[in-house]
Amino acid sequence: MNEEFLQFIWKHKLFDGQNLFSTGGDKIEVINIGKQNKDAGPDFFDARVKINDVMWAGNIEVHIKSSFWYQHKHQQDSAYNNVILHVVYEDDADVFIDETRKLPCLILKFDSGLLQNYNQLMYSTQWIPCYDEISSVEKFFVRNWLDRMILERLERKSADVKKMLKLNKNSWEETFYQIIARYFGMKVNADPFQQLAQVLPLKILARQKNSLLQLEALLFGQAGLLNDSIDDAYYKNLQQEYLFLAIKYELKPLPLHRWKWLRLRPGNFPTIRIAQLAALIHKSSSLFSKILDCGSYKDIQHLFEIQVSSYWETHYQFGGESKNKSKQIGKMTINSIVINSIVPILFCYGDINGDELMKEKALKFLEEIPEEKNSIIDRWKECGVEVKSSWYSQALLQLKVNYCDEHRCLQCEFGNRIIRIKNYQTHTK
Repeated sequence: MNEEFLQFIWKHKLFDGQNLFSTGGDKIEVINIGKQNKDAGPDFFDARVKINDVMWAGNIEVHIKSSFWYQHKHQQDSAYNNVILHVVYEDDADVFIDETRKLPCLILKFDSGLLQNYNQLMYSTQWIPCYDEISSVEKFFVRNWLDRMILERLERKSADVKKMLKLNKNSWEETFYQIIARYFGMKVNADPFQQLAQVLPLKILARQKNSLLQLEALLFGQAGLLNDSIDDAYYKNLQQEYLFLAIKYELKPLPLHRWKWLRLRPGNFPTIRIAQLAALIHKSSSLFSKILDCGSYKDIQHLFEIQVSSYWETHYQFGGESKNKSKQIGKMTINSIVINSIVPILFCYGDINGDELMKEKALKFLEEIPEEKNSIIDRWKECGVEVKSSWYSQALLQLKVNYCDEHRCLQCEFGNRIIRIKNYQTHTK
């Protein structure tokens, strides 16, 4: 038993609402339970309660025990002066406001099965608390709640974009470049790729964008990958170009140890990803503006259809020749870049500019991209949850990390319905 559960009972009117009386014997009729407050202050605002035929308008405070009013020091906070009803599980003390007005107290009575259902979720050791019950939630409610989850996820990611945008003096192109660079590094090298973009501003790359060799020299040089003595003509050309450009632009490279190579597939080596990023910059001027104009996910895919320089067709690292193999950006990599960088940026751009169509387009792209392949999504499928696209997989990732892992079942529509459905089913058997 906790206050959160009692608030849940009050919010959803799951208590016995007939023949209500205060602990002082006053007849109570709940007209409006009020609006739940998640911030400091009383638990519910703007409630309407009739006490002995007198209508009261004000706030509701919920506690396990009435003495918690004093334990929480509400008597010292004027924000609680407008409380009209104290809702408790156990009345163990009289409460006075301004030491003159005794606060009416209502003991909340409800079906014990609701608490049992709640505790089963709270103490569940399953992969998600409702692993065995989630299939009982109707598809309509699943879709509605996942709508909420995808918006929460994009709003959180949008907040991160806004922070970067501020650091970049509201330059969308620079912010876009840094975020795209981060996701070229995938999970393992995301941080060093973002740091690379930060120590090599887009305006410098823009001045050399007509020369792929110079772009590669700048990117590899700033990554700290041109400090060896390797008997390789291409490598020496890059070193020579970088030496000149580093002096010209007063550049300082990243430490080499930032990059991780262990257990990476050769196609994901930092060298290949940097070569791909260089090719993308070389091919596309004003890339962010082009992304804004894309009408479908296929349009975005086309922008990422780039070819690295011929050297990298036969190499994964400097000096070590390998079989000739295309190093185009793979579909799964493009999917990941779009899901994790382009979609949040478009959503943020639409939010800042009041462009709802842009936000809808970001969501539409997620609907067009196949669902992500990972262990979390596999487990959701095992539970019987339908995953049709990356829209679903992103929403379910948000749900798992921010609700299921935290046992926030009372804030989750699935948990809410399961607690009530199980109770209803028990009483109708």
